[in-house]
Amino acid sequence: MSVLTTQLRIAKVAGERPEACFTALNHYLDMDWMKEAYHRLRRKSAPGVDGQDVADYGENLEGNLQDLIDRIKSGRYVAPPVRRVHIPKGDGKETRPIGVPTVEDKLVQRAVVMLLEPIYEQDFLDCSYGFRPYRSAHQALESLWKQSMDNKVKWVLGVDIKSFFDTLDHAKLREIIGHRVKDGVIRRMIGKWLKAGVMEHGLLHEVDEGTPQGGVISPMLSNIFLHEVLDKWFAESVKPRLHGRAFLIRYADDFVIGFEREDDARRVLAVLPKRFGKYGLNLHPTKTRLVPFSSSRKGVCGGGQGGESTSFDFLGFTHYWGKSRQGRAVIKRKTAHKRLSRSLKSMGQWMRKHLHWPIREQWVKLKQKLMGHYGYYGITGNAECLEQYYDAVKRLWHKWLNRRSRQRGSMSWERFGILLREHLPLPRPRVVHSIYSAKA
Repeated sequence: MSVLTTQLRIAKVAGERPEACFTALNHYLDMDWMKEAYHRLRRKSAPGVDGQDVADYGENLEGNLQDLIDRIKSGRYVAPPVRRVHIPKGDGKETRPIGVPTVEDKLVQRAVVMLLEPIYEQDFLDCSYGFRPYRSAHQALESLWKQSMDNKVKWVLGVDIKSFFDTLDHAKLREIIGHRVKDGVIRRMIGKWLKAGVMEHGLLHEVDEGTPQGGVISPMLSNIFLHEVLDKWFAESVKPRLHGRAFLIRYADDFVIGFEREDDARRVLAVLPKRFGKYGLNLHPTKTRLVPFSSSRKGVCGGGQGGESTSFDFLGFTHYWGKSRQGRAVIKRKTAHKRLSRSLKSMGQWMRKHLHWPIREQWVKLKQKLMGHYGYYGITGNAECLEQYYDAVKRLWHKWLNRRSRQRGSMSWERFGILLREHLPLPRPRVVHSIYSAKA
């Protein structure tokens, strides 16, 4: 039986029996299942603490997989610590720790996710978009735009969970998983990942809370946790008690709630810390805020009445009220200032590091980076920020090309312009995602 057929069977049972617990899942972890998990690994993924890459593991694939299956089923599998690396966060002054599991651990995590996904995809609600099949950040943005316009939203609650991935309560997570999955092998594997620890600068750090960031199991566990803590609670307990319309949009641990009425918004804002505190989580006191957000208060991103903010940031975009070409009030988006600054800082650092690469090789990589930026931020209404980014990248490239020579200033703007026009043109900004309806 193929992996897909098995997943469809599991999904069918999960959908027909929403209260059922799955007690026998590990028998699906056979050679065919593990081979499929291996083939889903990214071939260029970074190695973990053992230094082994995907190609190395595949040289004796069947032998390695059979040994792995035996260790999993017998309980002898030991989850190795993840290798911790730090990536820039926000304005670059802070960093976000990311864990890099070993290839074998990535493989096992993928295999377990392939079992859990068919079950929980029957449970997860439409408000959740992060790290789910056939769902994306742009779909979350589109849903936010449509619901804000259709439901006459006047207040938006932007919420920041303080250090969510580092503080997730293991006991609460196990309890939540136990509602749906009681297979001993699978639960034991999850427990081992939660306790695996982190290797940094040659030192092993044990962990008592949080999820193993960097592996594919972490997004799945976080979605399971927040489905219970937030999504299901909001849909079943909060919305029926509200006086006006409201909606929730969540992408991983980042979420916003839109309200038609201010009293509803303030009631939910008051109860949210208690709800999250019950599960060992805290909301960031300064990053969690209620924003008046309606067409009657529209202004330029924060130019509301009395100096109050009339915009909010979500998924890398600042959302604010403006006017369509027809003169109607419409919600617009532009690249969030922090994201734009961070992207340009990262670009400048890359140019400095690769200063002495051949110009044509720099150009090829710059094209890829620009297209990647347009691929995410290229939405309708964001043309001005895209142009700002494009112009800033050109200025940065000109600056660093000038530093290649001992004779500063050898790359004049005129010469640089000829280079761009006739030899190495950079891709111009373009809209990739149209998230406004035709009526807007």
